Amino acid sequence: MAHSTAPTAPASRPSASRGLYWNTTLLALLMVLPFIAPRYWIYFACIFGINVIATHGLNIMMGYTGLLSLGHAAFLGVGAYTTALLQIHLGLPVYITLPLAGLAAAVIGIGFGLPSLRIRGLYLVIATLAAQFILQFVFIHWESVTNGDVGLTVTPPEVFGIPLNTEERMFYLILFVAVLSTLFAVNVIKSRVGRAFIAIRERDLTAEVLGVEIVWYKLVSFALGSFYAGVAGGLLVYFNHTVNPEQFGLMQSVFFLSAVIIGGMGSTLGAILGALFMTLMPEALSQGVLSIGDLFSVDTASFLVPLRETIFGFLMVAFLIFEPRGIAHIWARIRQKYLRRNAAQ
Repeated sequence: MAHSTAPTAPASRPSASRGLYWNTTLLALLMVLPFIAPRYWIYFACIFGINVIATHGLNIMMGYTGLLSLGHAAFLGVGAYTTALLQIHLGLPVYITLPLAGLAAAVIGIGFGLPSLRIRGLYLVIATLAAQFILQFVFIHWESVTNGDVGLTVTPPEVFGIPLNTEERMFYLILFVAVLSTLFAVNVIKSRVGRAFIAIRERDLTAEVLGVEIVWYKLVSFALGSFYAGVAGGLLVYFNHTVNPEQFGLMQSVFFLSAVIIGGMGSTLGAILGALFMTLMPEALSQGVLSIGDLFSVDTASFLVPLRETIFGFLMVAFLIFEPRGIAHIWARIRQKYLRRNAAQ
């Protein structure tokens, strides 16, 4: 009997070692990316990193806790305006403005998350949609603070006396925050808090019977998700050097909602893959439409935006029909086939 059973821990070590190897390799490639990639790529890499942070926040709320939200972009706006105001009026550095931006968004998120204590599903979506419109109204009409439609302008942040005044330099700040936020999200979900989130998502009444304080954990979920959004908004204003209400409209909230669904709800990897898809696919479609127009000598620039949005919409619908569990599930299937093939050899 002693020889018929083998310990499972050593068997899992090769897989863990491979994961560490690939993660380290990926991080090393990202560190040298500004030196080998065109500036055009660096721009999209920065936008992708900011989107990853924001998508992690919505994934905690929606993917893990089951709290649907259509107001995520508004919380990015809270973080962006908080960052701008703290720099303009108090001259605070980036390592103070970003956490405070997240805290401000978390406080506002808790306030708008209070309806989740009594309502859920479609009713909660309507409540968060109200948050989107209310906050955007504030961004536009509180002109003495936000400067209305004109917006606010900030100077590049400094880290250790180095001004982050280029996209290449901002890339490293965004990369650092994106990696930190990903690691934090992974550890939160593995913790008791994450298990409580999942229990509430599956069946909140049963979770309450089992001793989960659903009121507390729902507010924690809203606070964490909004904190992520606030930090992403702070990075966005530093990257663009300006903030205005148009950056945080309803379509931007739909953008993050789509990223969570397409990537795979309740998956940290899914949040990353969904953000990647939503960041790069619109640009790929634009380039494709322009190339087709050049090939057939047709002026596609005049109807590029509606055509791109239509094609993009069809792609999302098709994706939800044929793979509702998202890109993360596709990746998991490919990985399993690869591992089985190697094991067979």
